[in-house]
Amino acid sequence: MVWGRKKRGGRKEPVFSGFAASLAELRLNPLDRITVADDKPARRAAPRKAAGPGSDGSRERKPSPDRNRKGRAKKRTSVRLSRLFYWGAVLALWGAIAIIGVVVYVGAHLPPIQSLEIPKRPPTIQIVGADGSVLATRGEMAGSNVSLKDLPPYLPKAFIAIEDRRFYSHYGVDPIGILRAAVTNVLHRGVSQGGSTLTQQLAKNLFLTQERTLERKLQEVELAIWLERKHSKAQILELYLNRVYFGSGAYGVEAAAQKYFGKPAKNVTLAEAAMLAGLVKSPSRLAPDRNPEGAEARAKLVLAAMADAHFITEQQAHAATTRPSYAVKPTGAGTINYVADWVGEVLDDLVGQVDQSIVVETTIDPKLQSVAEAAVIDELAAKSVKFNVSQGALVAMTPDGAVRAMVGGRNYADSQFNRAVTAKRQPGSAFKPFVYLTAIEAGLTPETIRQDAPLDVKGWRPENYSHEYFGAVTLTQALAMSLNTVAVRLGLEVGAANVVRTAHRLGITSKLEPNASIALGTSEVSPLELVSAYAPFANGGYAANPHIVDRIRTVEGNKLLYARVQDASGRVIDPRGVAMMNTMMEQTIISGTARKADIPGWTAAGKTGTSQDFRDAWFVGYTAKLVTGVWLGNDDNRPTRKATGGGLPVEIWTRFMRAAHQGVRPEPIPGTQRGGLLPDIAQLGGQVVAPAPVTASAPTAASAPVSGRPQPVRSDARPEAASGLDGWLVDRLFGGR
Repeated sequence: MVWGRKKRGGRKEPVFSGFAASLAELRLNPLDRITVADDKPARRAAPRKAAGPGSDGSRERKPSPDRNRKGRAKKRTSVRLSRLFYWGAVLALWGAIAIIGVVVYVGAHLPPIQSLEIPKRPPTIQIVGADGSVLATRGEMAGSNVSLKDLPPYLPKAFIAIEDRRFYSHYGVDPIGILRAAVTNVLHRGVSQGGSTLTQQLAKNLFLTQERTLERKLQEVELAIWLERKHSKAQILELYLNRVYFGSGAYGVEAAAQKYFGKPAKNVTLAEAAMLAGLVKSPSRLAPDRNPEGAEARAKLVLAAMADAHFITEQQAHAATTRPSYAVKPTGAGTINYVADWVGEVLDDLVGQVDQSIVVETTIDPKLQSVAEAAVIDELAAKSVKFNVSQGALVAMTPDGAVRAMVGGRNYADSQFNRAVTAKRQPGSAFKPFVYLTAIEAGLTPETIRQDAPLDVKGWRPENYSHEYFGAVTLTQALAMSLNTVAVRLGLEVGAANVVRTAHRLGITSKLEPNASIALGTSEVSPLELVSAYAPFANGGYAANPHIVDRIRTVEGNKLLYARVQDASGRVIDPRGVAMMNTMMEQTIISGTARKADIPGWTAAGKTGTSQDFRDAWFVGYTAKLVTGVWLGNDDNRPTRKATGGGLPVEIWTRFMRAAHQGVRPEPIPGTQRGGLLPDIAQLGGQVVAPAPVTASAPTAASAPVSGRPQPVRSDARPEAASGLDGWLVDRLFGGR
């Protein structure tokens, strides 16, 4: 290579010689250049096929595009089919393995098949009264077993028609029925039809729970197949009819027929059989004693299904539909159901879990229970609207705590809430006896003088119902007239904590707030505990433990499970305290707020109570035979229309107590009998008269709990004995007037 020299003022191109000279004219084509914008290599033209001898390249033959496409399509289809077959086989294999695994897993969680036995019938709890009569039945009520031959033919056929049409064709599980139910449910966009056979339902009722899980459903299938292998169709159907649930605690057709129609299963009509068969779908919703319209509509569907299955004729179905002749027993609205519920609550403490049928002998007197129910219901029916009172409760017990009657509400069918046992309400002035007893035990006497005058306790101004004040009054006068200011003064004098201790000692179990207003009954208690706390006044001062169960035995009577032992109750009130309190509370009936509470021939005592804004009206009264308390009010705590303890509660109490004491020899309450060491304290009633009211301006603060309006009588007020309790007794025995 020779390089030329550079000319002045111009550019000199290089000159090549030899092989290099031959490349001098070489130039790049644009296609040979690689540009930045285009990274892709240029497509090379397909080489042309050399033409054979004598052939023209322009007339070269090419294969048909359609033929190529068809070939490729066939090849792809063949590959896809082979792949589909392969993966289908794989999935089928794994599916089979999964099904076998599920069956093994479910079977492993079942009890061993060889140990499976038909379980015992569910236990029945029969509750009887003090006279031996049956009051109620609780628990899973089961009638006696009935065989198919003893039932009318249309009864089992009704169940087959509506629940399992192919019962005699399948082996425990019906794939056709499951498919039909699935299609129906899809079309209705919901669960409108079930696919379980009668055998599956029996397996579930006998061995499994009611939970809705896939595992439980698979267990049900396995057990159904086992039942079909072990038992005949007739045996399975008989077991089913004797174990299926019909609502209201009734298991089996015999119990259901007795429960709803008051007759044995062998005597049910075609229409009644259809109604029983229709109950299985939803026992609680379709129970004929609660939803007669729904039960009848379902029975018509069963009759149509029986006709469609040719179990009955169209004429029979039509006759049973148009003239059903149902004899449905009314639902249990009686107040005895409140008693039965309470018995069920205490059973666990007495005998533990009930795993056999038992008979519970109670202290309830059926006659008194009927009288109590009528008294509460009739009085509310006549005056509930006038006084805006919707509910009531009554508890009656002997002085030693045996409950003879209990009404927990106006209508059990409407509300199962037991107001006698569970409800906590303010007792108002019915709590005052515990305040006065505390004062008596502190050395005061029924003739102790205290002032009835306006009172201010840190801004709280309790006032009397009449807004009047009587000045100096005896404790007997103050309690009989239910004077609030005197009760508050006594509570402050003896201490609220001591009042609370006295109430708890006598039988109140609820929490009580030890404040100034406790004297007016602002802490809530239940009717049962308030009545039991009054019982020591009636029995001479001994604690009374309220009880309702005397004995529990097996149905056959061959085993005694529980027998009540007489309580060794300790004394909670001194005999002198009992005498003084009974004297004062007797005046409540003779001349105080409960003058309507009169029982001919009997001495009685008690106390009325009305809570703030007339929300609760109470009267608790007693004789030597019975202690009875009545509460009236509203569940939502709405104020009544000025219903007081001296009104409706006293009227209910009097009606009940007069009937309870009819034909019974009268006995005096402790401390009021003549003779003996204690004085005739009842004579104080004739000497106790309220002085003239003292004029005072009415307090501006809200009124405290009040009691019925008193009607005071006039007499002299005796000053307090200087030497306390002993001086009072000596004065009454030897120097009193």
